[in-house]
Amino acid sequence: MIPGAKRWLVIAVILIAIISAFSKQFNSYYLSIAIDVGINIILAVSLNLIMGHTGQFSLGHAGFMAVGSYTAASFTIACTKHVPESAAPFLLLGGLILGGLLAALCGLAVGVPTLRLRGDYLAIVTLGFGEIIRVVFQNMEAVGAASGLSGIPNHTNFFWAWSTAAIAAYAIAALVNSTYGRGFIAVHDDEIAASAMGINPTRYKVTAFVVGAFFAGVAGALYAHHKQTINPTGFDFMKSFEIVVMVILGGMGRTVGVIIAAILLTILPEMLRAVADYRMIIYSLLIIIIMMARPQGLFTLRSNKGANT
Repeated sequence: MIPGAKRWLVIAVILIAIISAFSKQFNSYYLSIAIDVGINIILAVSLNLIMGHTGQFSLGHAGFMAVGSYTAASFTIACTKHVPESAAPFLLLGGLILGGLLAALCGLAVGVPTLRLRGDYLAIVTLGFGEIIRVVFQNMEAVGAASGLSGIPNHTNFFWAWSTAAIAAYAIAALVNSTYGRGFIAVHDDEIAASAMGINPTRYKVTAFVVGAFFAGVAGALYAHHKQTINPTGFDFMKSFEIVVMVILGGMGRTVGVIIAAILLTILPEMLRAVADYRMIIYSLLIIIIMMARPQGLFTLRSNKGANT
């Protein structure tokens, strides 16, 4: 862990609070993109814990995001009529915690029976989980079914998105660089050797899966209260794939690289709106070129696995 990281976290949150105080003077379009960036950073660093630090290939991260999104949105919609407007921040905080916890519970339910699998098999199972979640919400009339859930209060602002992203990045980096967290890296490098040293690989993989799912649920809650309307199609395979690309492009296991990749891949599609007809083609080609040029990750600057920052 970087010396003084806790102090830097406090400074970052204070700076975010100051910037957020002036956010009403910013262009609403750019402010919306900035909030999207914060949410995507949370998604990327949480998946990086599962893929980059523990070596599990998961394609179901959008499923955890959906659980947190629908849970928090349902909670705040139900409570808004019974609390004054001044209680909105506490309502959002409750939604974030509730959404994160339910997503973590789903992570535990999926992780315990499946994380004995490896590689392609685990990817298929997590992909199936994500699709099951999407189909469940698509057929659940209580949350709008295929039409989606609308009328969600707009509680997510710059401060909530970026301060939560800073806390998520710090928490995961602190966990990985702790004595317990070194077990994640041991499992990633060699499960058999880790077992021989007394480390239980399944327990570490499930822990990473649950923590990653929790933060994905929190990101989903912020997303719901930013977009104000959520739809099951917004949490499909392509969303999971988008998060996976952020992790791979940033360099698996590199927190700083993954954060930079999340920022780049959120802004890039918006920059290409001027060529809307060819936007996705150009975007895809750029990703292919970058991956061919830097297969180890665009922002992998060091090869020392122990120095996770």
